[in-house]
Amino acid sequence: MKNNHINYVEFRAGDLQEIKIFYKKAFDWNFIDYGPNYIAFSESGLEGGFEQSGEHVVNGALVILYHEDLILVRDKILQAGGRISKEIFAFPGGRRFHFLDPSGNELAVWSDK
Repeated sequence: MKNNHINYVEFRAGDLQEIKIFYKKAFDWNFIDYGPNYIAFSESGLEGGFEQSGEHVVNGALVILYHEDLILVRDKILQAGGRISKEIFAFPGGRRFHFLDPSGNELAVWSDK
C-alpha cells in the first residue's frame, strides 16, 4: 500500500444479500461478510465494500485513500481547504476518517497503523 493512493471504494446498499447475488452473477465478484451491515468484495480490479444503508442512495460511492499517518494527512487536508465530515474512528482492520473537498465531494482516508 502506498500513501495517498486510492486503495478502496465503498458503496451503499439497501439489501446486502441482493447486492451479493447481483455482483456475483453479473461480474463473478467474491465477498466476505463483516457483520450484518458490511460486506467486502474482491476480484473486481479494485477492492471495496458495501455498507448497508436505509437511506435513499443518490451517489453511493465512497473513494478511500490510504495513508499510514492519519493525523498528518488530516492536517494537510485541513490546511489545503478541506473539511472533516467524520472524525477518525476505528473499524475492523484499522481506522479512518471522512473529508469533504472544496467542491463538497466526500472521500475517506484509512490506515492499518
